[in-house]
Amino acid sequence: MSIRQMFPGSIVKPGFNPLAAQTSTVLYDLYSWGRNNVGQMGVGNTTNYSSPKQVYNSNWLNIAAGMYFSIAIATNGTIWSWGQNNTGQLGLGNTTDKSSPTQIGSLTTWDKVSAGNSFCLAIKTDGTLWSWGQGYWGNLGLGNITYYSSPKQVGSLTTWSKISTGDSHSIAIKTDGTLWSWGKNASGQLGLGNTTNYSSPKQIGALTTWLNIAGGGYFTLAAKTDGTMWSWGRNNGGELALGNSTNYSSPMQIGALTTWSKVFGGSFSGFATTSTGRLYAWGYGGVGVLGLGNTTTYSSPKQIGALTNWLSVASGYGSQTVATKTDGTLWSWGSGTDGKLGLGNTTNYSSPKQVGSTTSWISVACGGQHSLALG
Repeated sequence: MSIRQMFPGSIVKPGFNPLAAQTSTVLYDLYSWGRNNVGQMGVGNTTNYSSPKQVYNSNWLNIAAGMYFSIAIATNGTIWSWGQNNTGQLGLGNTTDKSSPTQIGSLTTWDKVSAGNSFCLAIKTDGTLWSWGQGYWGNLGLGNITYYSSPKQVGSLTTWSKISTGDSHSIAIKTDGTLWSWGKNASGQLGLGNTTNYSSPKQIGALTTWLNIAGGGYFTLAAKTDGTMWSWGRNNGGELALGNSTNYSSPMQIGALTTWSKVFGGSFSGFATTSTGRLYAWGYGGVGVLGLGNTTTYSSPKQIGALTNWLSVASGYGSQTVATKTDGTLWSWGSGTDGKLGLGNTTNYSSPKQVGSTTSWISVACGGQHSLALG
């Protein structure tokens, strides 16, 4: 069946506009590459690939990657998963690994998804919040530390707007601009002023001006509507961008700039774009994961090159980073082990390298040793 038959009246990428793509009717191909030992690439086998391989068909809208699994929402509102499933992270009601996308239930109301190490969060179009997978640290927000292999609703509220996950903690913003967290908190990554784990959502302060969030491995980044950027949690490698290596359990402002737009968390490093399209990086710099042309660790934001057209960024547990620009090109840098940079080899690169020549890429995601992109 063709794309147009599946989704009559939809556009198939000509006229591509990356800034409007998330709310358009454009249909995007899903590609994956890198390590594939448990089928996390979703291409029906367990062979590693060092160049992008198309996953299934062309009807994807949102993507996320956990340690050894992947999850995606289709344009028709269905949700699909594949890869490792030892803790039920695929949401399929079992613990069987899958090497091809498998639909979770039959609902067509899924909107957003985020993947932690071995668990998932998702928001439906009605504003409800759902979770599944490994819940040992309370990271599912269900008031317990139980594992669930099928989606479970978190409370009864219908005001959830944005979600993000770290290794074992969860962050969310409601429609009123308030910020909430739960899960593992050993390094203060919940931002609640302590190191206590919580198994239900807890509000961080009383502000209603939170705009964007990103869970790193054991830390959190956030941007406010006033353009300021904030961080908290583990800081051993300078991942909080505060100029030191001190852990903080409450939000701390990063510098004095008021032009920050979006934040992106890696395992031990952070990234952010400004309203002018500049890209900055900080934290652990080994194998070139920061894209700064070296393997140095930095505790303050450093600009990657001089370009002003960066759009989205993802950085994985395996120290690989992938990114898109507003011109629709795809770029990667950092560790090339298992081919997870998509460059046709297993070489490390410390500066951005373009992946192929396609100019319709819109978003990216990184797992432990694999990467995903929509384009």
